[in-house]
Amino acid sequence: MADRKNFNTDAVPRGTKVFPQAVIANGFIFLSGTVGFSPATGKLISDSFEEQVVQAFANLKTILEAAGSSLNKVVKTSMFMVSGCDPDFSIVNKIYADVFGEEAPARSSPQLMPFPGGILFSVECIALA
Repeated sequence: MADRKNFNTDAVPRGTKVFPQAVIANGFIFLSGTVGFSPATGKLISDSFEEQVVQAFANLKTILEAAGSSLNKVVKTSMFMVSGCDPDFSIVNKIYADVFGEEAPARSSPQLMPFPGGILFSVECIALA
């Protein structure tokens, strides 16, 4: 695949250097799991589920824009939530609607076992470049 490159921005803290924040390939941007790290501190914004979700989407937006895309070019999201944090998805659904509006992308939202380090939420996406 000749048209492929890894992408990272210093505007959003990386949890690990093992994989890139995004891969840009053939007109698409594939964002890795993005969590609620504060750009100011490099640590989780708080232990609040809602605050982590808000910050994760802010970080997603920052990475997309740094890569030359935007939220309105997102075609698919996958959101990963620690089991029991929000079984009715009300917090996530409100934030998702605020972020994407009426033209929301397709999504999946599995619940899972705890992430390390107090992370309660992670979001990844596929967007048009």
